[in-house]
Amino acid sequence: MTLNRPLVLAACLSGALAVALGAFAAHGAGPAIKTLLTTGSHYLIVHALLALACAAWPSRDRLVGLAGWLALIGGLVFCLSLAAIGWTGVTALGMITPIGGLLMIAAWLLLAFAAFGNRTDVA
Repeated sequence: MTLNRPLVLAACLSGALAVALGAFAAHGAGPAIKTLLTTGSHYLIVHALLALACAAWPSRDRLVGLAGWLALIGGLVFCLSLAAIGWTGVTALGMITPIGGLLMIAAWLLLAFAAFGNRTDVA
């Protein structure tokens, strides 16, 4: 098994960011931003883990790698747009958040397609 090292690095950095934002939400954020940071950090940590799973996928399928990157980018866009809304109060930034959500959904669907849609090992 060969790891997709750039994806592992990006996933680990995203996971660390998720933990930092979650810790700030729990221990230092005011009530107005706490929910936004908590929600964003939850989605980011889940999708950082998805990216790690894609990076360690047994085959070096390009679709799996793409799913990992979509998960990370989507998680970051979603999380950071929520954080930006909380820190700036500019609710118009909420128009960016669904883009992250769509990328995360696309990552899950692409991984499912890569795992089951291209099977040549079926007897």
